Amino acid sequence: MKIPKQIIGIIFVVGLVIFVLKNSFIYISPGNVGILINMMTGNIADKPLDSGFKFKLVGYQDIIEYPIFMQTIVLSKASEDNSNYNQEINVNSVEGQPISCDISLSFELDPSKVPNLYLTFRREIKDITQGYVQQTIRQIMQQVVGNVQVADFLGKAKSGIVNKVQLQLQEELKDYGFVIKQFTINEIRPPEAVLSAIEKKNIMAQDALRSKNQLKKVEFEAQQEVEKARGRAESILNQATSQAQANKILSKSINPTFVKYKAIEKWSGKLSEIGSSDMPFIQQNKTK
Repeated sequence: MKIPKQIIGIIFVVGLVIFVLKNSFIYISPGNVGILINMMTGNIADKPLDSGFKFKLVGYQDIIEYPIFMQTIVLSKASEDNSNYNQEINVNSVEGQPISCDISLSFELDPSKVPNLYLTFRREIKDITQGYVQQTIRQIMQQVVGNVQVADFLGKAKSGIVNKVQLQLQEELKDYGFVIKQFTINEIRPPEAVLSAIEKKNIMAQDALRSKNQLKKVEFEAQQEVEKARGRAESILNQATSQAQANKILSKSINPTFVKYKAIEKWSGKLSEIGSSDMPFIQQNKTK
């Protein structure tokens, strides 16, 4: 049975309409924006498209979905089973010592700058982070760590280095819409010889500090004994001074009248107890 041309035409038109409608609408997921591209001229719209259903002219326009939610890239040493994918950061300290680092970087994209990002690189965000962003991290890490001694990098200077690298990454990548949320150095691997030398130095420093504290303890205890001795000496001197002053006052107060008075106080009234003419405190009346 031969199908009429009119039916064939209707089927063709319906199929074309379905095709056009299906490809004219695109759904942009939350956390993403759309980049509207003019396929005839290659121009890119300055304003990104928000999430939701968006319409495009089939064959004339295209919409590329681009993520703006927070993402994290991790650059670390590969496992033994996956050594071909080693992405650790290798830098040199100010002494020239080689150092390997594992780092992570979390970022978001400023929606208003996404069209310029795509216009500059014409790549997906994954390709950009694996290329330009990784290379920028390596360069800035070398610039910052290259001015620091390896011992300081492992210790007191690490937090400052992390902050400095994060600030410089933000400054370098901001024009492309990158908003750096967090930069972390997860692990630092200096040469074994350097670690051994640092460990010995730390042990010596701890021993010196222990000896210093012990010396301070001995000096403190000795000072306490000196203070105790000084206190005892001052106490004895004060007692002697007080006694001498008392004796001086007492010696000044003793005179014949005072001696007679004390003798009278002790006399019981018996004449027989008067044994010396040195104390004629009783005078008898003569008979006329």
